[in-house]
Amino acid sequence: MKVGIQAFLWLLIFFFSYQIYDSINGPINFNKVKNERYKKVINRLKDIRVSQIAHKDVKGYYANNFDSLINFIDNGIFTLIEKRDSSYLEYDRTYRIDMLKEVIVIDTLGFVSVKDSLFKVNDNYKMMSKIPIEGVEENFTINADIIDKNGYNVPVFEVKVSKDIVLFDQDTDLLKEENETISVDGVNGSDIVLGSLTEVSVNGNWPTIFDATQ
Repeated sequence: MKVGIQAFLWLLIFFFSYQIYDSINGPINFNKVKNERYKKVINRLKDIRVSQIAHKDVKGYYANNFDSLINFIDNGIFTLIEKRDSSYLEYDRTYRIDMLKEVIVIDTLGFVSVKDSLFKVNDNYKMMSKIPIEGVEENFTINADIIDKNGYNVPVFEVKVSKDIVLFDQDTDLLKEENETISVDGVNGSDIVLGSLTEVSVNGNWPTIFDATQ
């Protein structure tokens, strides 16, 4: 009887010791995995951002799907221009004299491919729709639109992924807390988001610490 009680007490000790250990190390391990995965996701979103900005610069609007965006990178061309101030004399019929007119002259210097300009020999952009997390098969969600801002039609876009997808294999209670995060040094909300469909923005909802390194 005494041996059985001692064995039971040892089991209780081991159980509660593990619970204490897990309660301390669980959040530490969760945050480590979270930050590593967020960095991978955000770095890919940065590639999408520079690609979308280039698309808008050339075409005047953002791509609303990844096939179009990747095709643009493969085949798009930047026109290299130089702007310079100039002036000339023009006869003014009102004052009946020659008057100086100032203008901006735009010279075309040449052309360069979008791919060479943005990614050089790196072909990772071809996978930009994929969420770069092992075990995840889903793609980013991408949308683009034209919205009215103060009477002007303005192109906007948004790319996002749910934290539930990025952290699919992590502790559900810790993941729930992460989805409810509201912090100046955290990724707020339940999604990692680039851009906006309601505001003119090409920023992400992540803190600047993720912009410090690639």
